[in-house]
Amino acid sequence: MKRNLAYVLTIMLVAVASCSFTNKSFDNDDKDKLLLDLITYVLEKGHYEPKEIDDDFSVSVFEDFIDVLDPTKRYFLATDIADFEQYKFQIDDQIKNTDITFFNLVYERLMQRMGDAKEIYKEVLKKPFDYSENEIISIKYEDEPFASNRQELMERWRKQLKYATLGTYDSKIAHAEKPADEAISDDHDHSAHSPEEAEIESRESTEATLDEFFDFVDDLERKDWFVQYINTIVDEFDPHTFYFAPDDKEKFDMNMSGKFEGIGARLQKKPEGAKIVEIISGGPVWRDQRLEVGDEIIKVGQNGEEPINIVGMRLDDAIKLIKGPQGTVVDLTVRKVDGSLEEISLTRDVVELEESYAKSANIIRGDEKFGIINLPKFYVDFEDYNERNAATDVAKEVERLKEEGVEGLILDLRDNGGGSLKTVVEMAGLFIKDGPIVQVRSGNKQKEVYDDKDERIQWDGPLVILVNELSASASEILAAAMQDYKRAIVIGSKQTFGKGTVQNVIPLDNIVRSNEHGDLGAIKLTTQKFYRINGGSTQLEGVKSDVVVPDKYSYIDLGERDQANPLKWDKITPADYEIWDGYLDYEQTVAKSKKRMESNPQIKLIEENAKWLKSEQDETEISLNYNTYKEEKEKDKEQSNYFKSLMDYDSKLTFKSLKYEQELFAQDSVLREKRDRWHKSLAKDVYVEEAVNVLEDLKMNNLKNLKLASSVKN
Repeated sequence: MKRNLAYVLTIMLVAVASCSFTNKSFDNDDKDKLLLDLITYVLEKGHYEPKEIDDDFSVSVFEDFIDVLDPTKRYFLATDIADFEQYKFQIDDQIKNTDITFFNLVYERLMQRMGDAKEIYKEVLKKPFDYSENEIISIKYEDEPFASNRQELMERWRKQLKYATLGTYDSKIAHAEKPADEAISDDHDHSAHSPEEAEIESRESTEATLDEFFDFVDDLERKDWFVQYINTIVDEFDPHTFYFAPDDKEKFDMNMSGKFEGIGARLQKKPEGAKIVEIISGGPVWRDQRLEVGDEIIKVGQNGEEPINIVGMRLDDAIKLIKGPQGTVVDLTVRKVDGSLEEISLTRDVVELEESYAKSANIIRGDEKFGIINLPKFYVDFEDYNERNAATDVAKEVERLKEEGVEGLILDLRDNGGGSLKTVVEMAGLFIKDGPIVQVRSGNKQKEVYDDKDERIQWDGPLVILVNELSASASEILAAAMQDYKRAIVIGSKQTFGKGTVQNVIPLDNIVRSNEHGDLGAIKLTTQKFYRINGGSTQLEGVKSDVVVPDKYSYIDLGERDQANPLKWDKITPADYEIWDGYLDYEQTVAKSKKRMESNPQIKLIEENAKWLKSEQDETEISLNYNTYKEEKEKDKEQSNYFKSLMDYDSKLTFKSLKYEQELFAQDSVLREKRDRWHKSLAKDVYVEEAVNVLEDLKMNNLKNLKLASSVKN
C-alpha cells in the first residue's frame, strides 16, 4: 500500500511540476496570486475527481465564502451582498486568471462592517433587556435574510445579544437563589442579589466577551482571511481536501505524529458554535467523560476569566481559543446534545498515546468465556512499520485471548475513525485463510486489489464486529470485508460514517520553482477511493450493519453525508473471493438477534432517547422570555434525567483483564483504574451484551457443524 501511494504521489508531483509557475508575471510580493494559481492547478491535475471550474462552481464559492465569513448574518447588509453579486458568475474566470478582485472587495467590506459592529453592540448593550417580553429568536440563520439597513441590523444584534445574555442572567439569578452554604462553594463569583443587578452584570459580562472577541479578530492579518478564501475554493472539491498555511501544516504534522496538545476533540463549524465530531482516545475530553460527540461549544473562557462567545466565529479562530499549553485550564460553555447548557472546565494536556492502542478483556457469563478487543484507531508508525501498529497489536491480543480459553471474539470498532490501510489488510488476514480485502481506485480509474496472502488463520472461531456512525475509513474496510466474506456478524448503527476516500499531503514548496515568497504551506488532496470486495463503495453509504441497533445518534445528521460536497457513491466490478463456510446458521443467527433487539426494553429506551434528541435539535426558535426559558430548561432537565436511567443498565456480564495485564497492576495503579473504568462501562453496554448473545448462537452453530462433520467421517 505504501509503495502504491508513493507511486501515485510521485506521478502526480511530476505532472504538476511539469508546469512552471515562475513564468507567471506576478509581483514579487503577490503571494496570494501564486497560491491561487498553484492550488487550483494541483486540484485540476491531482484530485481524484476534479471539478469543472465554471459558473456553477463560481456560485457555490460565492455563497459559501459569504456564509463562512458571516454565518449568523450580523455583519453584511443586503446592499453589500448586492455589490458582491456582480462577481457571482465571474469567480471561476477570476480563479483561472489569478484575479482576486472578489476577495479584495469582500475582505475590505468585512473589515468596514466589523468596525460598524463594534459600535452597534456597544450601543445595544447600553440599554437594559426586558426578559418579561414575549419574543423569540430563530437560530436557523440560513433562512434569515440579510438586514436591509443599519436599524434592522441593530435589531438583529439586540436579539442575538439578549439570547447570549439570557444564560448568564439565569445563572446569576440561580446563584442568588441558592442557600448561603451552596453559594459559597460555587466556583464562579456571581455576586448579583436581585434581577436588576443580575441584568446589569450580564450585559457587562457580554460586552467584555465581545471586546475580547474583537480584539482577537483585530490581531488577524489579511493573509489569514485569504487562507479562508482559498479553503472555500478547495472545499468545493470534497470535504477532506484542505489547504494548510505554513503554521497549520506544522500543527497537522504534530497531529499525524500522535502528539495532540489541547482538549483532544475534533470540531466542525456550525452556525450555533463548534460541534464536537470526534473525541480522541486518551485526551482530556475522553478522560473527563462529560462531553460527547454532537455537543456544541458556544463559549470559551481561559482559567476562570469571562468566556468569549464563539458563535459565528471562524472555526480556526475558535480552535485557537480552545487550544493552549499543557496544564492550562479552558472553560467551555456547551450546548449538550439534549439541548441543555453546561459549563465544563478542562485542563489541557497531551493525549495519552497508550489509550489509542488496542486493549482486550475477558467476558464471563456463567461458565462461558468470551473475548473483546477494543481498537480506537488503525495506528502505525509510518517511519518504521515494524515499530508498533494496530495489526500486530490485535494479533497479540487474539493470541492472549486464545491462551485464556475464550470461545468467541468481539472486535469493537465503535468511534474508530480509521488510519493505516496496510494494517486493515493484515488485520483482516487474521480471520480468513487468504483472499482480497479491499479494492482501491485512483484518479485514472484503474483499480488495484489488496489481498491477504498469508494462509494462516489466527482466529477461526465466532466473530462479531461492533460499529457505529463514527466508525470510519479503515474501520469500514475491515467491517465490509468481514461482512462480504460472511466471516463476522456486524452489529451497530444503520450505517457507518461513509468515508471511502484516501488523502495525501503535498508540500507546495516541492512544486514551485524559484519561489521568492517563503513557505507556501501544503495541500491535503483526495487522490483515491476505497471499494469493497463486492464492488460497492463505502463512500456515503458506509457499511450497513447485519443487526441494526439504535443509539443516541440514530436520527442526528452525522457522517460523510453531512459534510459539504462529498464525493458520490458508485460501484466497480467485484473482486474474486469465496464466502467463509465456517458457520452453519449465519442468517438464522442474524434473524434471532434482530428479534431479541426488537423486544429489548433497553433498546426501546435508547430509541426513545434518540428521537427526543432529534426533536431538540430540530427546535430552531427560542423564547427570550425568562419565565418561558426557565420552564423549557426545567423540562429539558427532567427529560434528560429520565434518560440517564440508560446508564443504570446492568448486562450481568463480568469483565476481567487478561493475566499479563493483571500482573502489571501492582506497579501501575493508573492502568488498573483505567481498566476498571472501561470494564464498568462495558457492563452497562447493551450492544456488547447482544454481541455475546450472537457469539453464543454462532458457537452453538459451530458445534453443530463439528458434529455433522464427525458423523460424515463415521
